[in-house]
Amino acid sequence: MKPQQQDRAGLLYGFAAYGMWGLVPLFWPLLEPADAVEILAHRMVWSLAAVGLILLALRRWAWIRPLLRQPRRLGLIAIAATVISVNWGLYIWGVNSGHVVETALGYFINPLVSIAFGVLLLRERLRPAQWAAVGVGALAVVVLSIGYGKLPWIALTLAFSFATYGLVKKRVGLGGLESLAAETAVQFLPALGFLLFLGSRGDSTFGSEGTGHSALLASCGVITALPLICFGASAVRLPLSTIGMLQYIAPILQFTLGLAVFHESMPPERWAGFGLVWLALTLLTWDALHTAHRARRELARAAARAERSPAASGADPASAPTSGSASGSVSGSGSGPVDEVPVALADAAAGVVPDVIPGAGPESASDAIADLTTDITPGTPGTPGKHGGSISGG
Repeated sequence: MKPQQQDRAGLLYGFAAYGMWGLVPLFWPLLEPADAVEILAHRMVWSLAAVGLILLALRRWAWIRPLLRQPRRLGLIAIAATVISVNWGLYIWGVNSGHVVETALGYFINPLVSIAFGVLLLRERLRPAQWAAVGVGALAVVVLSIGYGKLPWIALTLAFSFATYGLVKKRVGLGGLESLAAETAVQFLPALGFLLFLGSRGDSTFGSEGTGHSALLASCGVITALPLICFGASAVRLPLSTIGMLQYIAPILQFTLGLAVFHESMPPERWAGFGLVWLALTLLTWDALHTAHRARRELARAAARAERSPAASGADPASAPTSGSASGSVSGSGSGPVDEVPVALADAAAGVVPDVIPGAGPESASDAIADLTTDITPGTPGTPGKHGGSISGG
């Protein structure tokens, strides 16, 4: 496929993925009279069924046996499953109880929380624009707390739970589909047990509210898995900077639905709070694009100097010095311009490129790229990735 066609296909997949996550608030009310906990249990059960069928079709089972021999990773998967359960359940409850705008706020705030986690937990260093964005985001929470008359706890819980989920997934190191399969496998038995308990009491809506209602509950698995597949197809075709921009489609659509479809109120102080959040995200986006552009420019300059050096000095290209270490560090006085290429590549992978996705930490670029390039490749085990933390939409 030509690069232009790849970009076009990637954008279509990206818009499909984030569009579905953005429009999902229209789906959860269709599942009433089931309450949020019953909907959540069905989502867990049917998601495992859907992802299991996809993995079966792709023949991607090689990762299961090694995973079962690693108790630490299994423990992290259990934590991830617990955290995403809280996120999913609160999101469903928030939408069905008339808090769509606040749930959208949670996913707007999420990149700022991810940055805060990077500083506090991963000892990452921020650039001035990132510090400014975090400060503006904190001010936004104060303004919104005044507007709501209390802390916007739904938004904050969604943001912190999703950021925690991304942090744990980064440590687990599984691809998107594999990770979702492992997490829903942890969720499956408790969820199924709860549904059987509801049925034994006669409180289950599955089967008692008609075939259409039961089919909608069963479709929770497709609603969960399909956007993830589109996201994977988009991510392998588009640069990370484009993915970083596309991720705002979901909360923008959710916010619009909250106002236009669910007719939620937005007094001036809430507009002020949201305006500050959007200002913070604008700062992050500008800084990310500026830094990525600077990294590409420096890399191109280093490559050009390396190409010119042998010809300019008359030296044999085969005798050109090479990097003194695996990380591309320059050592000794004999190092030449050719050393700058691995240095620039290492810098771009370790400290610059990841920030094209707001909230990604310095360790996550190579992980994210590896995860994205293997996520939809049949038979390829997953690799460590960050994107569990950058997928929006409950």
